[in-house]
Amino acid sequence: FHDDQHGTAIVVMAALTNALRVVGKKLPEVRIAMAGAGAAGTAVLKLLLGAGATAANVVVCDDQGAVHAGRAGLDDSLRWIAENTNRAGYAGDLKGAVRGADVFVGLSAPGILSGADIAAMAEGAIVFALANPDPEVDPEAAGEYAAVVATGRSDYPNQINNVLAFPGVFRGLLDAQSRDVTDDMLIAAAQALADVVSADEIGPHYIIPSVFHPDVASSVAVAVRDAATRPLARS
Repeated sequence: FHDDQHGTAIVVMAALTNALRVVGKKLPEVRIAMAGAGAAGTAVLKLLLGAGATAANVVVCDDQGAVHAGRAGLDDSLRWIAENTNRAGYAGDLKGAVRGADVFVGLSAPGILSGADIAAMAEGAIVFALANPDPEVDPEAAGEYAAVVATGRSDYPNQINNVLAFPGVFRGLLDAQSRDVTDDMLIAAAQALADVVSADEIGPHYIIPSVFHPDVASSVAVAVRDAATRPLARS
């Protein structure tokens, strides 16, 4: 279990679960553009796919553009991404990948998108610009066009903070006496975290609970424990 990467993946998945509820879309149906193919981006990608995102609908970009099977010089990590996303073989840049997408998830570098790029996304767009302290796109510019915007910053709504995954994940693993962490556990943690935000609270500016919410750690812990003790959990 890699604390930072998997913690980020859990919180992104939880926030996206609620953001999709806000805009009335379903994970298997949405087009997702991602910026960042490093450890955190790959962890988020794997959890999204494990939770039901459609491989053909996901395009991951790095500083050289879209990752695709025909791109030269792919290392093992990028080759895995190429084999599990972008089935159409899109070979353009991030701006092109974002055009018409329902969801943007950025775990990369500041200022790589503009408000105009967000305007070119699908109606009811969701933007997670998580580069810190300066996001991939200015949150206020993104908010002019996107239905839901999240960042890694505490001075904007919807802060994606991997602290939300802890200590609940570790408590659940300890309670289950589990030595392994499976996809089922991570997805269960994300779902539990999403469900801390009640149906009457959820909205464009509240898709993820505060780190100070009293139910966060216990809800995540119970979900992880239960997933860990179910037979035939996915690895």
